[in-house]
Amino acid sequence: MSIFAIGDLHLSLGTDKPMDIFSGWHNYVDRLTQNWNNSITQNDTVVIAGDTSWAMSLEQTLTDFQFLNSLPGEKYIIKGNHDYWWTSKTKMENFFALNGLSTLHILHNSAVQAEGTVLCGTRGWLFEKGEAHDVKILAREAARLQLSIDAAKNMQGERIVFLHYPPVYGDEISAEIVDVLFRNGIKKCYYGHIHSGGCNYALNGEYMGIDFRLISSDFLRFKPLKIHEMVEF
Repeated sequence: MSIFAIGDLHLSLGTDKPMDIFSGWHNYVDRLTQNWNNSITQNDTVVIAGDTSWAMSLEQTLTDFQFLNSLPGEKYIIKGNHDYWWTSKTKMENFFALNGLSTLHILHNSAVQAEGTVLCGTRGWLFEKGEAHDVKILAREAARLQLSIDAAKNMQGERIVFLHYPPVYGDEISAEIVDVLFRNGIKKCYYGHIHSGGCNYALNGEYMGIDFRLISSDFLRFKPLKIHEMVEF
């Protein structure tokens, strides 16, 4: 039993938003499917770090989510900046249940125990401009991350955090997010959002004792990254 992670699938199977027009995204759904099936079993867990579907409403996600549901493993989805379909956790989970999407789950202001670890996460925010609304959103996302970590307090296992936005990117640092990670002793953080040439500036290494890794799908060449494997004795 293993944990895998990938972000930014940008699926558009039910909408007209092709990603194949971008460099490196040719046949990406077929490549993702093959890599997923070659690596992941029904007993594994996959965290999807935001920007899952280009759908504009929850109802429009159905084809994309049926595709994801058909792939092996239990999937936990966090919010990305392009997930315009996102609504309340209750509505999304009811939509999953109504449509038989039994392997899909929402990770939002919550935590889940999987394969001997505890998974936490939120969207995050990239503090690029320093405007007033950025300050408010960043504070809110830091609070949501703390809620997720707090939800894990009675769960056994290492706490691993997943974000959509990178907390550290080039010279930009979302200090409030990094502070929550540091204060709570988080040692591993995975994030998406960054694509193409921007990946050259992404942090794949340690900052303040925390190991940060980029998991956007094109950076991973559409192969989910194994981040943990449970060894049974």
